[in-house]
Amino acid sequence: MLVPVAIAETSVPTQAPDTDNARVDDRTQAAARRDELAAFLRNRRERLTPDDVGIVTSGRRRTPGLRREEVAQLAGVGVTWYTWLEQSRDIAPSPQVLDAIVRTLRLDSHERTHVFRLSGVVDPTHVDGCHALPDTIQPLLDQLEPFPGAVVNGRYDVLAYNRTYNALMGPFEKLPAEDRNVLRLMFTDPEVRGRMVDWEQAAGFLVATFRASMAKHLGEPAWKCFLAWMLELPEFAEVWERHEIRPIQRMPKRIFSPSVGLLHMESTSLWLAESVGIRMVTYTPTDEQTRARLDQLYASVH
Repeated sequence: MLVPVAIAETSVPTQAPDTDNARVDDRTQAAARRDELAAFLRNRRERLTPDDVGIVTSGRRRTPGLRREEVAQLAGVGVTWYTWLEQSRDIAPSPQVLDAIVRTLRLDSHERTHVFRLSGVVDPTHVDGCHALPDTIQPLLDQLEPFPGAVVNGRYDVLAYNRTYNALMGPFEKLPAEDRNVLRLMFTDPEVRGRMVDWEQAAGFLVATFRASMAKHLGEPAWKCFLAWMLELPEFAEVWERHEIRPIQRMPKRIFSPSVGLLHMESTSLWLAESVGIRMVTYTPTDEQTRARLDQLYASVH
């Protein structure tokens, strides 16, 4: 809501303050993250005892937990620099230094992610977590039969699938886990490509949604390596250079199955973990003939 304010009859700035306000907001948010990081590190430092990290002490200690100089020594960083970090100074820690501090403070994986996120630094050891699915997902996919269903992440890695989807887009069981990727198969597997009746449209959509997803993962090694590999494919590189982005949305699909014929379907995505791009993709028939053919396809693999 805009609140009216009285404006004195003085000179009015000719430049809108939006840009300046945005910069102030950015600085304020950055300062808030530094304050939170400083408080978090102090809290975790004070929870540790010298015995926890193998430091032999004698006499009474005034400081609860570890001292700053002890953390700095164990992490291999300067005492002054670490003190600045706990004082929320505007400094730029490297991933290697943060990694050393995390290890010294014996932080778990969630706490490590918290530290890197507050620091605005990409964790080089981070794995996007997209391959960890709850045990309830596979039974849910199986219940969708005869409709094809799969779980994918933002890179289009296939993390789980039912038998109908496998018959339609696989066989995935013959592929190593790292090669079970729809985007990769669309550009490299002639059989998969041949099943997509509207290949150019489908490929363009996949690349555009992948590009939109990658904006959240710039700098992550797994994503960078995957993109570098894909860019070696001339057709992919050509589509990538269009710089198109698309949201995840319902899409009509025409897929030709060698065993049952042409299938007219619509894909729907259900988010399972939107923060890391994990979603369940289901395919529903748009006509009775396709429904009957899906029944036939399911029966052939059941």
